[in-house]
Parts: sequence; C-alpha cells; structure tokens
Amino acid sequence: MMDTIYNKVKNYIDKYHMIEAGDLIAVGVSGGADSVCLLHLMYRFSKEISCRLVVVHVNHGVRSDASQDAVYVKSLCEELEIPFYLKEVDMNDYATEHKISPEEAGRQLRYKAFEEVLQQQRQDKERCKIAVAHNAEDRAETMLFHLFRGSGIKGLASIQPVRDMVIRPILCLERSQIEQYIAGYQLKYCQDSTNETDAYTRNKIRHHILSYARQEICPETVAHMAELADMLSETERYLTKQAERLYEIYVEEAASKEEDSEGRVECLRIQGAELLTQDSVMYTKILLLCMERLTPHRKDITGQHIAELIKLIKRDGSKELALPYGIKAYKEYDRLILCKNTSENTSQSQSGESTDQAYVIEPPMEIFVPGEGTYTFTILDYNALFCENQQNIPENRYTKWFDYDKITTTVLLRTRQQGDYLTIDNALHTKSLKQYMINEKIPKLQRDSMHLLTDGAHVLWVPGYRISQRYKVEESTKRILQVQLRGGRHGRTN
Repeated sequence: MMDTIYNKVKNYIDKYHMIEAGDLIAVGVSGGADSVCLLHLMYRFSKEISCRLVVVHVNHGVRSDASQDAVYVKSLCEELEIPFYLKEVDMNDYATEHKISPEEAGRQLRYKAFEEVLQQQRQDKERCKIAVAHNAEDRAETMLFHLFRGSGIKGLASIQPVRDMVIRPILCLERSQIEQYIAGYQLKYCQDSTNETDAYTRNKIRHHILSYARQEICPETVAHMAELADMLSETERYLTKQAERLYEIYVEEAASKEEDSEGRVECLRIQGAELLTQDSVMYTKILLLCMERLTPHRKDITGQHIAELIKLIKRDGSKELALPYGIKAYKEYDRLILCKNTSENTSQSQSGESTDQAYVIEPPMEIFVPGEGTYTFTILDYNALFCENQQNIPENRYTKWFDYDKITTTVLLRTRQQGDYLTIDNALHTKSLKQYMINEKIPKLQRDSMHLLTDGAHVLWVPGYRISQRYKVEESTKRILQVQLRGGRHGRTN
C-alpha cells in the first residue's frame, strides 16, 4: 500500500511537471499529518530525481503549544538530514493591520516566509519551488466554500496542482490515504487543536457538510469533486484564452504614473455596448479580467459585483458603483470606466484640471510623457521640403505639421486649462476645448489627463484628434514645426 500511494504521488508530480532535477524546493511543514506525509514523500522522491529540499516551519503566534510543533519538525528534519528554518510571525496582528481575515493573514505570512528562505538559500541556476500539503479534501472544501459565497468557474475549479512556483504533490491523496501512509511508516505528527473546532468556515464545511455527503450521499464524493475540478480547470483555461483575446479588442488600459510589480493599472475604459454583443459567458469573463487588472486579490470580487457592472452598462444615466479595493465604476457615453479611487484621481476630477507637468517646447527636442509616448519636435524649412523634395503635408494621425511663425507665445505640452479653445474652420471660428471634447465623446477622465500642444490658451493639437485651423501650413509658410508621437497606451507608431 505504501508503494501504491508513493507511485500515485510520483505520477501526479510527473503529470503536472511539478519537479525537475536541480530544483530547490521549500517544503512547508506544520507538523500535522498532511505535511509530515508530504515531507516523507518528497524525501523519497528527491533521492530519485536529485532535487534539493529545505523545510520551512511557520509559528503563527496563535497557540501556546505551537513551539512544541517546531521542536518536533526540527527533530524530523535532523533525522532526514534536511535543513530546517523556523519563522515566527503574529498572524492576528497582521490580520488587524491589513484588515483581512486571520486565515488570509496566515496564508500571506507563510508564503512570505517560504520566499525569504528560498532567496537566502538559492544557488546558481536553481529553480525555486514551494511545496505545500493541500490534499483532495482541502480541494473539495475550497470548492464548496467558493460555491456557497458565490463564484465563477475559476473558484469552483478550486485549488490547482501548480500555481506559479507553488506545487501541491499530495493534492491527489484523500485524507484516509495520508493516514494509511503515516501509519505504514509509523510516522509521528502533531495535532492542531484549532482544526477540531468550528471557529473557521472551512472546518464547518469539513465537519458537517462534506462528512455528511460522504456518509449519506456518496462515499466517493471527494474523488468525484476532484474529477469535476480538473474538468472545470480545463474549461477555465480555454475561456481565459478567449477572453484575453477579446480583452485586447474591447478594453483600453489608461496610463498610470507607475505600474505596480504585479502589472496592475489604475484605470480601464471598456467599450460597454459592444462588449455586450458577445456571449454572456465571454463578457462576464472579460469583466472579471478587468477587475483582476485593478485589484490585488480576486477573492473579494463576487458574481454580484459583475452583475452590477453589467446592469450599469445596460442602463442610461450616470450612476456610480463602489467596488472592493476602492475601485469605482461609472459610464461615460457608451464606455464603462473602472478606476482606482485614489485621492489624486479625486482631486483632479473635482477641479477639472490635472496637476501633471507642463513641458516647454524648444525644438529640436524629444520628450517622453508616461502613458502617452514619445513626442519628437523638429523645425523644417518649407522651401527646402516642397521645392527640392516635393513632399506633401503628412496626413498621419500622429505626425502633424504647423506653421511655426504663426505661434505667438512659448509652445507648451500640457494638460487642459480653463479657457482653452481651438480654431475649427478656414473662417477662423473658434470652439472651446471643453465643448470640442464633449462633441468628440472623449471620456472625462481622459480629458483631464491627456497632454495638448498649446500656444497660450490656443490649442494647436489634440493628439489623436485634430489640429487647430489657425496653424495649418500654407504656401506662405516659411518654417514648419513637425511633431511626431510614437508608442504610448495604444502602441501607436508612425
């Protein structure tokens, strides 16, 4: 039986390509039956594939007897000749400070401890992995937990065998098999008293719901749920690929001053009406992807939040939604705007002006504006161009020519200000910039952040839109100001 269980785990590791020769693996060992079983199996496996193991034990500072667990795990590591690292944390204080549940605090602190040890111990070219002892029951409990609180396919797919650098070699084992393995090798383990109480939601599911389903409905409940989780995972992977493709079509990521380490952005503009022409499965999935781009954790985004976003897209008016993590959602014309409600965004929205830097233009020069791209300013000689080269005035949306001698003040590249206007026709009639932006249906958030080329209050160019008629190149032009815009949030090039 012991070899049967070992081979099952070995095949599971191979199926999901969890471990390769030369890996450095931090094994999370609490001292409980699951983690002791994991450690023993990993020890056997490391002798076959030549990977290096270290053990990390985290004392969460919750139980008075937790120090005894650390002593036992250390002794077990000494017996197996595996390096042991103890990390002591205060889970409850961390939960209070970060306004999260104690369970989530414990999870975050454990993974921080694993990563710290791996950083300290990694040798040249070693691939780092974190092995944790989730089993088939844990997977079933998580599936039910997500089902009860409201979840999509990803939540119902539950715990995955591999997630980034985290591997779960015994996810294929049920608790009864773990107990058989422990008993077969006469391995000792510690009892965590908190697992026997109903203080945590998962314990209630384990003690009352899952056990009842096994006893009264189907003994193979956990195995069947694992099979379903695998099928849902495959479905989720396919849908995610399709949603990512459509995301590129319907969603524009607005510029942020500084993208964080996880690649999240500050604001998204979604073509709401067009998005809803897709199948409901797809537009729901795309909205979930949007929230993932803005939020640190998807766990607090429920089906109800997505339903409210869909309702907002469909309705007329300007109602706003407050979403988790300080995100607000509102409509501008036919677009749905999702953005982080930072104090900076709020102050700009209230004033109607941006505090972004104004750039003084003294050609020739090149300026990079975060989120918009690189502006290149060059002075050209009209006669040299048209007489010698017979070159036409460019019609490219992101290359513009202006009569440089018609400019009366210092040229600035700046965000909008009160009183800005454009000349809209050959008769030199003017229109306020605000009215022009409204007519062009430029979203308000974009109006406040986009840079304009200006001569005083007179706008030479609204990049991506039109130039002012007053500065058009004519036969009497002597010097031309050429402006090119490359890159930026749309990936535009000339």
